[in-house]
Amino acid sequence: MTAPTRVLIVDDHRLVRSGFSLILSVEEDLEVVGEANDGAEAVRLTRELRPDVVLMDVQMPVMDGIEATRRIVADDLARVVILTTFDQDDYVFAGLGAGASGFLLKNADAEHLVEAVRAVAGGHALLAPEVTRRVIAQMTGPPGTNGAAAAASGVQDPRLDELTPRELEVLGLVGRGLSNAEVAARLFVGEATVKTHLSNVFAKLHLRDRVQAVVLAYEAGLILPGDAEDPSRD
Repeated sequence: MTAPTRVLIVDDHRLVRSGFSLILSVEEDLEVVGEANDGAEAVRLTRELRPDVVLMDVQMPVMDGIEATRRIVADDLARVVILTTFDQDDYVFAGLGAGASGFLLKNADAEHLVEAVRAVAGGHALLAPEVTRRVIAQMTGPPGTNGAAAAASGVQDPRLDELTPRELEVLGLVGRGLSNAEVAARLFVGEATVKTHLSNVFAKLHLRDRVQAVVLAYEAGLILPGDAEDPSRD
Protein backbone atom coordinates (compact mmCIF):
# COMPACT_ATOMS: atom_id res chain seq x y z
CA MET A 1 0.00 0.00 0.00
CA THR A 2 1.30 3.46 -0.97
CA ALA A 3 2.17 5.69 1.95
CA PRO A 4 -0.12 8.73 2.33
CA THR A 5 1.05 12.17 1.25
CA ARG A 6 2.33 14.04 4.32
CA VAL A 7 1.07 17.62 4.65
CA LEU A 8 2.16 20.51 6.86
CA ILE A 9 -0.34 23.38 7.26
CA VAL A 10 1.02 26.89 7.85
CA ASP A 11 -1.24 29.80 8.79
CA ASP A 12 -1.30 32.31 11.64
CA HIS A 13 -5.01 31.73 12.25
CA ARG A 14 -5.83 28.59 14.22
CA LEU A 15 -9.33 28.29 12.76
CA VAL A 16 -7.95 28.35 9.22
CA ARG A 17 -5.45 25.63 10.08
CA SER A 18 -8.19 23.56 11.69
CA GLY A 19 -10.42 23.93 8.65
CA PHE A 20 -7.72 22.82 6.23
CA SER A 21 -6.79 19.96 8.52
CA LEU A 22 -10.39 18.77 8.71
CA ILE A 23 -10.73 18.81 4.91
CA LEU A 24 -7.50 16.91 4.29
CA SER A 25 -7.69 14.43 7.16
CA VAL A 26 -10.77 12.67 5.79
CA GLU A 27 -8.83 11.66 2.67
CA GLU A 28 -7.22 8.24 3.00
CA ASP A 29 -4.23 9.19 0.86
CA LEU A 30 -3.45 12.40 2.78
CA GLU A 31 -2.02 12.80 6.28
CA VAL A 32 -1.68 16.10 8.15
CA VAL A 33 1.58 15.73 10.08
CA GLY A 34 1.74 19.15 11.69
CA GLU A 35 0.73 22.80 11.85
CA ALA A 36 2.76 26.01 12.09
CA ASN A 37 1.63 29.56 12.82
CA ASP A 38 4.48 31.50 11.15
CA GLY A 39 7.11 31.07 8.47
CA ALA A 40 10.01 30.43 10.82
CA GLU A 41 8.14 27.62 12.54
CA ALA A 42 7.19 26.29 9.10
CA VAL A 43 10.83 25.98 8.07
CA ARG A 44 11.74 24.30 11.37
CA LEU A 45 8.86 21.83 11.24
CA THR A 46 9.50 21.04 7.59
CA ARG A 47 13.04 20.01 8.48
CA GLU A 48 11.80 18.01 11.47
CA LEU A 49 8.67 16.34 10.05
CA ARG A 50 9.66 16.00 6.38
CA PRO A 51 6.22 16.60 4.84
CA ASP A 52 5.73 16.05 1.12
CA VAL A 53 3.63 19.19 0.70
CA VAL A 54 3.43 22.42 2.70
CA LEU A 55 0.28 24.55 2.52
CA MET A 56 1.68 28.05 3.08
CA ASP A 57 -0.05 31.28 4.05
CA VAL A 58 1.59 34.50 2.82
CA GLN A 59 1.18 37.19 5.47
CA MET A 60 2.38 35.92 8.86
CA PRO A 61 4.45 37.24 11.78
CA VAL A 62 8.15 36.47 12.37
CA MET A 63 8.73 35.28 8.79
CA ASP A 64 6.31 35.61 5.88
CA GLY A 65 5.27 32.75 3.64
CA ILE A 66 7.33 33.90 0.66
CA GLU A 67 10.61 33.79 2.57
CA ALA A 68 9.66 30.50 4.21
CA THR A 69 8.86 29.04 0.80
CA ARG A 70 12.19 30.22 -0.57
CA ARG A 71 14.10 28.51 2.25
CA ILE A 72 12.12 25.28 2.06
CA VAL A 73 12.48 24.99 -1.71
CA ALA A 74 16.15 26.02 -1.73
CA ASP A 75 16.97 23.10 0.56
CA ASP A 76 14.67 20.75 -1.37
CA LEU A 77 12.70 19.94 1.78
CA ALA A 78 9.18 19.83 0.35
CA ARG A 79 6.86 21.16 -2.34
CA VAL A 80 4.88 24.27 -1.42
CA VAL A 81 1.35 25.34 -2.28
CA ILE A 82 0.70 28.96 -1.38
CA LEU A 83 -2.80 29.73 -0.10
CA THR A 84 -3.91 33.29 0.46
CA THR A 85 -6.96 35.54 0.56
CA PHE A 86 -4.94 38.21 -1.23
CA ASP A 87 -5.67 38.06 -4.94
CA GLN A 88 -2.75 40.33 -5.83
CA ASP A 89 -0.07 40.01 -8.47
CA ASP A 90 2.87 40.76 -6.18
CA TYR A 91 2.05 37.75 -4.00
CA VAL A 92 1.58 35.54 -7.05
CA PHE A 93 4.88 36.37 -8.70
CA ALA A 94 6.85 36.50 -5.45
CA GLY A 95 5.52 33.06 -4.54
CA LEU A 96 6.31 31.55 -7.92
CA GLY A 97 9.72 33.23 -7.86
CA ALA A 98 10.39 31.65 -4.47
CA GLY A 99 9.78 28.24 -6.01
CA ALA A 100 6.20 27.46 -5.01
CA SER A 101 4.68 24.59 -6.97
CA GLY A 102 1.13 25.86 -6.67
CA PHE A 103 -0.94 28.89 -5.83
CA LEU A 104 -4.60 28.81 -4.79
CA LEU A 105 -6.87 31.31 -3.12
CA LYS A 106 -8.20 30.37 0.30
CA ASN A 107 -11.76 30.52 -1.00
CA ALA A 108 -11.11 27.50 -3.24
CA ASP A 109 -13.54 24.72 -2.39
CA ALA A 110 -12.53 21.58 -0.54
CA GLU A 111 -12.32 19.49 -3.70
CA HIS A 112 -9.87 21.88 -5.34
CA LEU A 113 -7.75 22.04 -2.19
CA VAL A 114 -7.46 18.26 -2.09
CA GLU A 115 -6.73 18.12 -5.83
CA ALA A 116 -4.03 20.77 -5.39
CA VAL A 117 -2.22 18.77 -2.72
CA ARG A 118 -2.40 15.59 -4.77
CA ALA A 119 -1.23 17.31 -7.96
CA VAL A 120 1.73 19.01 -6.32
CA ALA A 121 2.70 15.85 -4.45
CA GLY A 122 2.73 14.10 -7.82
CA GLY A 123 5.25 16.57 -9.19
CA HIS A 124 2.89 18.85 -11.09
CA ALA A 125 2.78 22.62 -10.96
CA LEU A 126 -0.68 23.95 -10.15
CA LEU A 127 -2.18 27.35 -10.76
CA ALA A 128 -5.74 28.48 -10.44
CA PRO A 129 -7.09 29.73 -13.82
CA GLU A 130 -7.25 33.33 -12.60
CA VAL A 131 -3.62 33.11 -11.54
CA THR A 132 -2.63 31.54 -14.86
CA ARG A 133 -4.12 34.48 -16.73
CA ARG A 134 -2.08 37.00 -14.73
CA VAL A 135 1.10 34.98 -15.22
CA ILE A 136 0.44 35.09 -18.96
CA ALA A 137 -0.14 38.83 -18.95
CA GLN A 138 3.00 39.47 -16.89
CA MET A 139 5.31 37.19 -18.86
CA THR A 140 4.15 37.76 -22.44
CA GLY A 141 3.68 41.50 -22.53
CA PRO A 142 0.84 43.72 -23.75
CA PRO A 143 -1.64 42.74 -26.48
CA GLY A 144 -0.18 43.10 -29.97
CA THR A 145 3.19 41.63 -29.05
CA ASN A 146 4.70 38.17 -28.90
CA GLY A 147 1.85 35.73 -29.60
CA ALA A 148 -0.19 38.22 -31.61
CA ALA A 149 2.76 38.94 -33.89
CA ALA A 150 3.47 35.25 -34.30
CA ALA A 151 -0.15 34.49 -35.16
CA ALA A 152 -0.29 37.37 -37.67
CA SER A 153 2.74 36.03 -39.51
CA GLY A 154 0.86 32.86 -40.43
CA VAL A 155 3.99 30.81 -39.81
CA GLN A 156 3.96 28.19 -37.07
CA ASP A 157 6.63 28.60 -34.43
CA PRO A 158 9.27 25.92 -35.11
CA ARG A 159 9.14 24.86 -31.47
CA LEU A 160 5.71 23.40 -32.15
CA ASP A 161 6.75 21.29 -35.14
CA GLU A 162 7.31 18.13 -33.09
CA LEU A 163 3.81 18.18 -31.60
CA THR A 164 0.93 16.18 -33.04
CA PRO A 165 -2.31 18.02 -33.90
CA ARG A 166 -3.92 16.68 -30.70
CA GLU A 167 -0.95 17.78 -28.58
CA LEU A 168 -1.22 21.26 -30.10
CA GLU A 169 -4.89 21.32 -29.21
CA VAL A 170 -4.18 20.29 -25.62
CA LEU A 171 -1.45 22.91 -25.29
CA GLY A 172 -3.80 25.60 -26.56
CA LEU A 173 -6.51 24.70 -24.06
CA VAL A 174 -4.05 24.55 -21.18
CA GLY A 175 -2.84 27.97 -22.28
CA ARG A 176 -6.37 29.30 -21.88
CA GLY A 177 -6.30 28.24 -18.22
CA LEU A 178 -8.31 25.02 -18.44
CA SER A 179 -7.61 22.18 -16.01
CA ASN A 180 -6.94 18.64 -17.23
CA ALA A 181 -10.53 17.69 -16.42
CA GLU A 182 -11.88 20.66 -18.38
CA VAL A 183 -9.63 19.85 -21.35
CA ALA A 184 -10.87 16.25 -21.27
CA ALA A 185 -14.49 17.40 -21.29
CA ARG A 186 -13.84 19.81 -24.15
CA LEU A 187 -12.14 17.16 -26.29
CA PHE A 188 -14.44 14.28 -25.27
CA VAL A 189 -11.56 12.12 -24.08
CA GLY A 190 -10.51 10.69 -20.71
CA GLU A 191 -8.50 12.75 -18.25
CA ALA A 192 -5.74 10.13 -18.37
CA THR A 193 -5.45 10.73 -22.11
CA VAL A 194 -5.06 14.45 -21.53
CA LYS A 195 -2.33 13.80 -18.97
CA THR A 196 -0.49 11.62 -21.48
CA HIS A 197 -0.70 14.30 -24.18
CA LEU A 198 0.46 16.98 -21.74
CA SER A 199 3.38 14.82 -20.59
CA ASN A 200 4.39 14.43 -24.23
CA VAL A 201 4.18 18.18 -24.73
CA PHE A 202 6.40 18.80 -21.69
CA ALA A 203 8.96 16.25 -22.87
CA LYS A 204 9.07 17.39 -26.50
CA LEU A 205 9.28 21.09 -25.67
CA HIS A 206 11.55 20.63 -22.63
CA LEU A 207 9.09 22.35 -20.30
CA ARG A 208 9.29 22.10 -16.53
CA ASP A 209 5.66 22.73 -15.70
CA ARG A 210 2.27 24.12 -16.68
CA VAL A 211 3.36 27.74 -16.29
CA GLN A 212 6.07 27.33 -18.90
CA ALA A 213 3.60 25.59 -21.19
CA VAL A 214 1.15 28.49 -20.92
CA VAL A 215 3.83 31.08 -21.68
CA LEU A 216 5.13 29.13 -24.66
CA ALA A 217 1.61 28.79 -26.07
CA TYR A 218 1.31 32.57 -26.07
CA GLU A 219 4.80 33.25 -27.34
CA ALA A 220 4.27 30.82 -30.22
CA GLY A 221 0.98 32.44 -31.22
CA LEU A 222 -1.04 29.32 -30.51
CA ILE A 223 -3.49 31.47 -28.55
CA LEU A 224 -3.95 35.21 -28.09
CA PRO A 225 -4.21 37.24 -24.84
CA GLY A 226 -8.01 37.58 -24.99
CA ASP A 227 -8.43 33.82 -25.24
CA ALA A 228 -7.60 33.32 -21.57
CA GLU A 229 -10.13 35.75 -20.12
CA ASP A 230 -12.87 33.16 -19.88
CA PRO A 231 -11.69 29.53 -19.91
CA SER A 232 -15.28 28.26 -20.04
CA ARG A 233 -16.28 29.92 -23.25
CA ASP A 234 -16.04 28.38 -26.73
